[in-house]
Amino acid sequence: MIRIENYRKASNLKIAAGIKSLSILILMLMMFNGAQAQEKQQKFQTVVIMTSSECGDCKERIEGALNYTKGVVFAELDVLTKQVTVKFATKKITFQQVKEAISAIGYDADEVKAVTEAQKKLPKCCQPSGMKVN
Repeated sequence: MIRIENYRKASNLKIAAGIKSLSILILMLMMFNGAQAQEKQQKFQTVVIMTSSECGDCKERIEGALNYTKGVVFAELDVLTKQVTVKFATKKITFQQVKEAISAIGYDADEVKAVTEAQKKLPKCCQPSGMKVN
């Protein structure tokens, strides 16, 4: 009788150890899947950038340049608010590079100032305060 009882105890301990190992394995799998989900969510990023755009020509120029920039999925400028919404692939281009692309065509992009030479080449209506009547 004692042998049977010892066998039961040993068997119960093995089962408990197996359940504990299985629980740890499941927890690790859940953590791994959570990390993968975060990576997938960060594959693309959508940002809103304040620009120094002035008119519809600016809209065409900024959207055209960004939409042909490697890694940019889409770009859309709201002329009234001067904000451009950009969705981009984070593995191909950074947020800073998006702002620098806007700057390179002659417009401010948040804290990144327009490249002066590019800004001077813009039509008068697209230059800072170009649409204001004196």
